[in-house]
Amino acid sequence: MLQTLYKSWPLFFGLLLIMIGNGLQGTLLGVRASIEGFDTATIGFIMSLYYLGFLGGSYYVPKLISSVGHIRVFTALASLASATVLLHGLFPDPILWAGIRIFTGFAYAGLYIVVESWLNDASTNKTRGKLFAIYQVIGFGGMVIGQFGLNIADPETIQLFAMTSILVSLALMPISLSSRPAPDFTEPDHLSLKRLYVISPLGLAGCFAVGIGTGALFGIGAVYAKEIGMTLPQISTFMALYIFGGVASQMPIGWLSDKYDRRLVLIGTALLSGVLSIACLVVSDSPYALNAMIFCLGAISLPIYGLSMSHINDHLTPRQYVAAGASAILINGVGAALGPFGISVIMSIFGTAFFFPLIAAVFFWLFGYALYRTTKRDAIPLDEQGDHMQVPIRATPMSMTITEEGHAVMQEMRKEDDDD
Repeated sequence: MLQTLYKSWPLFFGLLLIMIGNGLQGTLLGVRASIEGFDTATIGFIMSLYYLGFLGGSYYVPKLISSVGHIRVFTALASLASATVLLHGLFPDPILWAGIRIFTGFAYAGLYIVVESWLNDASTNKTRGKLFAIYQVIGFGGMVIGQFGLNIADPETIQLFAMTSILVSLALMPISLSSRPAPDFTEPDHLSLKRLYVISPLGLAGCFAVGIGTGALFGIGAVYAKEIGMTLPQISTFMALYIFGGVASQMPIGWLSDKYDRRLVLIGTALLSGVLSIACLVVSDSPYALNAMIFCLGAISLPIYGLSMSHINDHLTPRQYVAAGASAILINGVGAALGPFGISVIMSIFGTAFFFPLIAAVFFWLFGYALYRTTKRDAIPLDEQGDHMQVPIRATPMSMTITEEGHAVMQEMRKEDDDD
């Protein structure tokens, strides 16, 4: 394991730089757009386009890798991501930003896929789970660190955009100069959405709902914070605590979902997410109380994606996991694209105060639908449930390959042990 970590440090270090840059850029754009006077609906539309580009990159970049190789793709996409962030700072125009945001999402999706495919190649069945856990810690940690970069310079200048560009450019060095050979690459298969809905309606609904809720918070959370009067340090803390909450609760909620009917855990987290969203509105006048509530909201809502994916897998054979996961990403991405835009349009009409109630409505809908589904299908026996899956905030088909292949191996090993 230690030898694998030593050989993989360029991947992890490059990933850390990428995630710090991406975390800073997302919050910075929301703050800068507000400073420039973009209306809320326009900001939501711009931020939604990142997820549209991310979806495009998730499904086109694997074909590009198959054609020209990992290093060339990574170099090209890192250059694209570095250039696009500078364009935001040089030309604060909403129309230009909308187009740039699509390319930014495309580039970051491709960068993640390259890193994840190398990581998958570097791991074995015994080390895959541990390496992927380290990957997620670095990813979450980089995003948290990136939030506090907002305080280093004035967001009205180009300095923070330049810093983000430098971070992404520096990520090229350790990965491009790595002595590790490029891995073999196979495009993930996909399961049709119609078939996936028949197999697990609730799992697919969970992926969609959490896409809307988390997409809105990541996309326009900083805009909301600025509009209610938060300072830059407070905005950084607000966004960082939301992410950190999701990190802190992944394992406890995963443990609960392995010990009890996974649908009941999903019902509970959806209900609590709705209640906590309303609580965020109630305490919004107090930055300290709001920070406590946003931490709790992240802790309860972010793991819903992993719960939903695990629930889907409970109805599949292990070798269907990768295809199902790759397809579920599409639904989650569609939700993430709709969330910032749809909620920002309503906010622009009825006011900022509608931000958290709208997010609450999404999770209350999931709660109601989950209750309804319990009347339509019997629970899967606990001894037939698979292990809970920890899934990144913005997953790509390649991350599903890493997670689900390891998941499938563990399931088959457990079955062999039971047979013995």
